[in-house]
Amino acid sequence: MPQQYPLCAVVGSDDMTLALLLTTISPEVGGVLVRGEKGTAKSTTVRALATVLPPIEVVAGDRFSSAPGETSPDGAWGSDAETETRPVRLVELPVGATEDRVLGSLHLSKVLADGVAEYEPGLLARAHRGILYVDEVNLLHDHLVDLLLDAAAMGRSTVERDGVSVAHAARFVLVGTMNPEEGELRPQLLDRFGLTVEIAAPRDPQLRAEVVRRRLAFDADPDAFVESYADAERALTDRIAAARKLLPEVELTDAVLTKVAEVCAAFKVDGMRADIVTTRTAIAHAAWNGRTHVTRADIRQAALLALPHRRRRNPFDAPGLDEELLDQILGDEEPDPEPPLPPEPDPEGHDDGSSEQPESMTPDQPDESDTDDSGRHENPRSEPSDSMTSDEPTDVESPGDSRPSGAGQTSVIGAADPYKVKRFEVHGTGAGESGKRSRALTSNGRRIGADPTGNGGLHLIETIRAAAPHQQARGRQGGRILFQDGDLRTARREGREANLVLFCVDASGSMAAKKRMEQVKTAILSLLLDAYQRRDKVGLVTFRADGAEIALPPTHSVDIAAKRLADLPAGGRTPLAEGLLTAAEVLRVERVRDPRRRPLLIVITDGRATHGADAVARSRQAAAWIAEQHTSSVVVDCEQGPMRMGLAGQLAARMQATHLPLAEVSAQALTSMARAA
Repeated sequence: MPQQYPLCAVVGSDDMTLALLLTTISPEVGGVLVRGEKGTAKSTTVRALATVLPPIEVVAGDRFSSAPGETSPDGAWGSDAETETRPVRLVELPVGATEDRVLGSLHLSKVLADGVAEYEPGLLARAHRGILYVDEVNLLHDHLVDLLLDAAAMGRSTVERDGVSVAHAARFVLVGTMNPEEGELRPQLLDRFGLTVEIAAPRDPQLRAEVVRRRLAFDADPDAFVESYADAERALTDRIAAARKLLPEVELTDAVLTKVAEVCAAFKVDGMRADIVTTRTAIAHAAWNGRTHVTRADIRQAALLALPHRRRRNPFDAPGLDEELLDQILGDEEPDPEPPLPPEPDPEGHDDGSSEQPESMTPDQPDESDTDDSGRHENPRSEPSDSMTSDEPTDVESPGDSRPSGAGQTSVIGAADPYKVKRFEVHGTGAGESGKRSRALTSNGRRIGADPTGNGGLHLIETIRAAAPHQQARGRQGGRILFQDGDLRTARREGREANLVLFCVDASGSMAAKKRMEQVKTAILSLLLDAYQRRDKVGLVTFRADGAEIALPPTHSVDIAAKRLADLPAGGRTPLAEGLLTAAEVLRVERVRDPRRRPLLIVITDGRATHGADAVARSRQAAAWIAEQHTSSVVVDCEQGPMRMGLAGQLAARMQATHLPLAEVSAQALTSMARAA
């Protein structure tokens, strides 16, 4: 078995290591989510954690890692059951795992060969009393996310499928790692992680050199390198065991509870889970440091780990916590380690001021973590600056305009609050990744038939039906049914798939009027939010002046798309043909790279083409070429005013695309129109 890199040898991941240790000391904290750029030893640190955890005692022969006194599908074990000691398991959940592998299902070989319906445990059963690790957790399929949510909430896994009805304990420490550039996590699963940590590679050259030095030493002689850290690893194991033993003795006073509540209320977190997790983390931190009372430092560290990801109001909000505000709330005094005495009534009715809230805790306190170094808010929904006050376009051009390319000034306009949009779908039935946009044959969804081969779960009825006509020829004399490989049938299911949504945005001078550009950016922001909720991949192509630009290559991160959108300038001529051809090239490359993900092209323009002598003819050719590729497309018409040329409608006809006025992108607007009609 290959050697595992020692946890004590990891450099520059102190916050991540502390969060992992605290949640293993007190599993009720709820697990850890690690967000960070690639190449920061996230996976290495998680895998090293299992090697330093104290071993556990399990019932001998039990497939569910039950402790003495627990009940599992293998039996009800008494306290005198035969036990064995083994290391804590680190179970890795692959992003592409199936429901059968996660939950468990029928043991197929025993069903088909012996006619015995026996349950085969899945990964959740194997992870009981251990660590369940999901690398790239933000790319996990929605149906697997739902399974994790149920297990994390109940501490049990229930299987009701294929004639199997089994329930077993599934209490584990959930650890997920992710790169935010590849997409965000569903809010429901994000809230289930007790703690979150942002990690980045060290910027200190000395630390970076030490990382490389240790890694090279490990690769050259793993055994010697691991042995050099053996004493430190054993000391860490002993400290974890001591902290677990001390944990029940840590005293939780009313003063600590009040201070935690003040912190959570000041940062306006949703629900009460934040208070509970922060309190449990503070207790675990006190035990980790060998104390039986919670201090100000324990609460501060707990808040830094438990609150940042609970302050986000929508997917485009940046996570983070204002540490200066946190220090103001905590104050300089330590929470009273002794239970407070009941307050004596003041006969004169004076208030000693102990319940007053500091000014920094008022609800209107701005959060400095949402601004960059210049003080400008990074939220793409922020209001435009004072320099963006003109309601007129900076460079409105007509098809006959002869001014030099790129003439005129550019401006950057902000977006308003996003709204619910109409759902756009790709035509036909696909077979892509599970999502929530277009119809597709997927691994989950409603069962619509059976196939001799496929990726779906076993279709038991159809398998028996396929074998039944051949029983006499196979020499069956009674008893169990005789099966052969050709009898196997899998379920064919229809659900929804995720798509590639590519935005092709006109950012020319004719779009630069403040009101129009604000409406356009708000529509795109709303469509991005819709893409996030439907688990789509998104990309952004813009065209203005004398060419087109791939502002964002296709990615799962709508956060990055929203930031690029916020900084999108407008002005100059309209190279419509270049924009369409660039979008078509992006789609061509993505078809080769990810052929199962069907694209949806959304072109946002007023239909004008003003760059070049043959601008109109070339844009028509580009539109016809996109139509020949049978790409599902939508043209969002941004033309406004009483005198309209209808160019966007003509463009949509040539592209064989859906034509939709900008005002009708909103689902609410469509509903109002239908009611009026």
